[in-house]
Amino acid sequence: MLVDSHCHLDFPDFVDDLDAIVARAESAGVERIVTISTRVRRIDALLAITNRFPNVYCSVGTHPHNADEEDGITPDELIALAKHPKVVALGEAGLDNFYKDGSPEAQERGFRAHIAAARETGLPLVIHTREADEGCARILEDEFTKGPFKAVLHCYTGGRELAMKAIALGLSISFTGILTFKNSQSIRDIAAELPADRIMVETDAPYLAPGKFRGKRNEPSYVIETAKVLAETRGVSLEEISRQTTENFFNLFDKVPRPGAKAA
Repeated sequence: MLVDSHCHLDFPDFVDDLDAIVARAESAGVERIVTISTRVRRIDALLAITNRFPNVYCSVGTHPHNADEEDGITPDELIALAKHPKVVALGEAGLDNFYKDGSPEAQERGFRAHIAAARETGLPLVIHTREADEGCARILEDEFTKGPFKAVLHCYTGGRELAMKAIALGLSISFTGILTFKNSQSIRDIAAELPADRIMVETDAPYLAPGKFRGKRNEPSYVIETAKVLAETRGVSLEEISRQTTENFFNLFDKVPRPGAKAA
């Protein structure tokens, strides 16, 4: 069994064949999918998808690219939306210094609002951080002085220092198809070093297709390709990495029912 802990099934890339996409994931042994919110104001579209598919869940949040568009969304608004049984996480929120689609000020305000909601609800925060290691570490350390919260640094491409700081704070780290790219040795080195109980896999579909699918549209069934490389990187079997990353997912995303439990 595997889990795709982060994808975007509401994106236009999937509009024509979503049923087939989810069916292929199930056939590949991907038993849970979390489709991640990028705009709070579009949560209804995500909920509609989760209502169609029993094994699909979602988050609620504002991607840093959309931070100005949704500037001012409060923790209370996020907390209220997170009460829906299919909403299992906050985010994705965070910092992005690669693209200039959201002002730094709005990104930080949004990031802190999502942290506050994660702290209050106990749900994990899905953190987006790209070329923002220093700022992300600063905010995380500051916010932990106000009280603990659960979070995962998704699609990890940062440096070792941020990774180890996140681990020290009790956070998790998730890897995408980037882990499989030839020029990603530094990311594989980090992945090899992390504690076994803090690692997860995801697709970030429709982006970042791994390995032999690179350059094509990504989809949840392809998460196995990232799992294979993560297993090789850590010197364990695919079966072991599948078991470990799936257990880590359910420990962090504990609102998602485990196999055999009644789905929401």
